[in-house]
Amino acid sequence: MMRWGFVGLLALVACAPESSTRASAQGQVCPGVLTGEVIGETAARQGLDGTQPSRTQDDGREPVIIRFRRGGDPTHASAVTASGASFTASTGAKVSAVYRNIPAVAARVSPTERFMLERSELVESIEVDQLWSAQGLAPAPSAPPPRQVAAANLTPTDEYTEGLRLVQAPEVWDANGDGVLDDGAPTGQGVKVCIIDSGLDLEHPEFKGAVAASHDFLDNDDDANDRGGQGQWGQGHGTHVAGIVAARMGQGGVTGPRSSPGGMVGVAPNASLLIARVLDLQGHTQMSVVLSAMEWCESQGARVVSLSLGGGTATRSTVEAFQALLDHGLLVVAAAGNQGGPVLYPASDPSVLAVGAVDSRERRASFSNAGPELSLVAPGVDVLSTFPRGLGAFAEMSVEDASPLSRSLLYSPTGDTSGRLVDCGLGDSLDACLDATCDGFVAYVRPGAVPVDQAMANVMRQGARAVIFGAEDAPAGGAVDILSLPRNGHWAPAVSVNQAASTMLRQRLGADARLSLLPVDYTHVSGTSMAAPYVTGVAALLWSARPELTPQQVRETLESSARDLGTQGPDFIFGHGLVRARDALQRLQ
Repeated sequence: MMRWGFVGLLALVACAPESSTRASAQGQVCPGVLTGEVIGETAARQGLDGTQPSRTQDDGREPVIIRFRRGGDPTHASAVTASGASFTASTGAKVSAVYRNIPAVAARVSPTERFMLERSELVESIEVDQLWSAQGLAPAPSAPPPRQVAAANLTPTDEYTEGLRLVQAPEVWDANGDGVLDDGAPTGQGVKVCIIDSGLDLEHPEFKGAVAASHDFLDNDDDANDRGGQGQWGQGHGTHVAGIVAARMGQGGVTGPRSSPGGMVGVAPNASLLIARVLDLQGHTQMSVVLSAMEWCESQGARVVSLSLGGGTATRSTVEAFQALLDHGLLVVAAAGNQGGPVLYPASDPSVLAVGAVDSRERRASFSNAGPELSLVAPGVDVLSTFPRGLGAFAEMSVEDASPLSRSLLYSPTGDTSGRLVDCGLGDSLDACLDATCDGFVAYVRPGAVPVDQAMANVMRQGARAVIFGAEDAPAGGAVDILSLPRNGHWAPAVSVNQAASTMLRQRLGADARLSLLPVDYTHVSGTSMAAPYVTGVAALLWSARPELTPQQVRETLESSARDLGTQGPDFIFGHGLVRARDALQRLQ
């Protein structure tokens, strides 16, 4: 889970004499250095450690969910809600959503209005409108990144990514392996999948012809692009999730030199996408917005809903809302969470299918939450998928005669950089780079001692024009860590490398290093956010083959056909096991 909460621009003024070309051992910095925004640890934890940030908005109103008594009509929630909404508005409260499936409205209330509502016989209860957040893209910059391991061959040679093959999707719709969808095979055709997330890069080539409808629940319009009001791109979270589900075959965007020119293909490449934008530019939303999006998904004919967000707690309204979707024929698939602890809500809801993450060797990702509610696991480590055009980066590096594998940090600037490779240790102080000069160098940093953004700021202040993060305690051949930079301010190009490359680089300290980061339309990221859409896509394949199935039948088929991992039978770490598309379809037959 990404943790945001910017605390201001760190504009660094020159401290060393202008004639100096060397950062001093006392921690003086090079002249004219400017770094980006460093994430405050306190702000970064808000809403993610069980606490909530201030819920009072600028107008002094509190966002809440107001539930109404059903009285003599226990079944038709919409009729109860209509009268309740009228009463709520009469108090002066600002109603933002009126629900059909539950007897409730979302509203912003002043203390006086809340007092009036609480005293009304119409009102059953007033619930907190919780803050929910995205469940993925990168380890939190305010904590040491988890060790993430994948197969040694990290560059796909075709559109079939490592994760796609792991869940057997190509064996369903390309049985002969010729790179062409088989006639009559289940491909997701005829199935609508609703992605409730940060929106989508609607112009990305992978989604041409894929989007059936979209709605922005933040701006209240039908343009669900993953952008803010000023045109700034959001996280890219929803674009990455949607690509895993339904990126189209053979219509890729801009890729790196060693990647397939066709980009990549999703689990259900002919499924129709419904895009509901609910996450803001920092990856947060209100529970009430998600409930509105869920009802919209149902109204648009969705069969499966993908939720790679959460972090709240169950309320009577949420439990009823998820149960209503299940009763109406929709399967909700949700990410279990990335804290390494218990399964988060809403994945833990009894009507929701919870998904954890494994790496390409079918080992539990260290960040993946676990518990009795866990249903399945799917690939969630170093996952390649679509990203807003030009915001991904393909990294190439050379040091003397070697060209080690590297990954761009998420949101790293692109371009070509070169300089002497300097050991900057843990990057935890302003004298960490022992041979630093203000003429510029490439910093080698061992991550984990301090947040990534702080390490970047420290070594940049000492003259680093590019940064390489090593992974010295990862197994040989393991994947590089997926790290992230804040998106605001000025940062140097930055990459991470695996253990084997780290060993090689330590032997070449002092040599010239060259880094080239090219803008592409794809990226590798990690999280249970990436695992959930694999299960979503497989569910779409089952419905494509057997449209008459109920959500419970689809769930039971997915669970009974999963590849058992860990201890025999269902367990808290892997649930029923790794989702497998071909095996699930064979179980149906």
